[in-house]
Amino acid sequence: MSQSTSNSEMLYRVLGSTGERVSAIGLGGWHISLKHVDEQLAMRIVRTAIDRGITFMDNSWDYNDGASEIRMGKALRDGYRDKVFLMTKIDGRSKKEAARQIDESLQRLQVDCIDLVQHHEIIRYEDPHRVFDEEGANAAFIEARDAGKLRYIGFTGHKDPHIHLHMLEVAANYGFKFDTVQMPLSVMDAHYRSFEKLVVPELVKQNIGVLGMKSMANGILLKSNTATPIECLHYALNLPTSVVITGMDSMEILEQAFEAVRTFQPMDEQQVRSLLAKTAKAASRGEFEPFKTTSVYDGTAENPDWLGKEPQRIQQLKQA
Repeated sequence: MSQSTSNSEMLYRVLGSTGERVSAIGLGGWHISLKHVDEQLAMRIVRTAIDRGITFMDNSWDYNDGASEIRMGKALRDGYRDKVFLMTKIDGRSKKEAARQIDESLQRLQVDCIDLVQHHEIIRYEDPHRVFDEEGANAAFIEARDAGKLRYIGFTGHKDPHIHLHMLEVAANYGFKFDTVQMPLSVMDAHYRSFEKLVVPELVKQNIGVLGMKSMANGILLKSNTATPIECLHYALNLPTSVVITGMDSMEILEQAFEAVRTFQPMDEQQVRSLLAKTAKAASRGEFEPFKTTSVYDGTAENPDWLGKEPQRIQQLKQA
């Protein structure tokens, strides 16, 4: 497990080979701009989380049409920026589009530098090749890093662990190593197309920061009536995760995250087996992980313009 330290309310872990010390719970950016969350509540959630020790802030260029980044930027004023490790995600696959989105995120977040920027929604086998093309997004990421606009580079995805492994393989072929990788990690994932079983061991081997998400699948997992929210968070925290990112759309849900940390103790093999036995049947076909088995979570599929255009030389191949 990632090396852990704690204060009175929060655990802290080292983020892979970066050496950065981050909170074991991360605040999910999508939820702070949902329709039932007004700006005042969003500000209160973010600042209370930081005041109580959560340092890892998650976001994305496309969350709620940019509103999540804008709200996060406002919440990080008045000295709060200096207290956090700020992450966002970029959808662009082309160098041009990725560079544009990075600059837009910087503006919305009201910062000069983002600690971690990740290639978002690596969910297709062609995505790694587009990212690492000479005119691809990673070239924009590296230029932005060299310019001081970002510090670390990672990628995310929710569809299939084999695509994550393919992304790592393509990156290695280009001599590039990611700082972080984000993926669904939960009591359900362990049973079906499991990122835990296939991807996490490779990340641990390479000392790449493990970012877990969808521990409750936005509440969908809880509808199976097989595990409680605290059990879900405990399970994800028990994995070799640097950060477990969880959505918080109320002060009560924020409190739940701190309760999970307060009551967390490393689980032994018997405890893990017992929890997985309870979820095995419900998880067997991916029914409670629709981000793996349907297209409704694939924002870049619904908005292909976010990706940018293929390089002209590639487009011309079709015309040949």
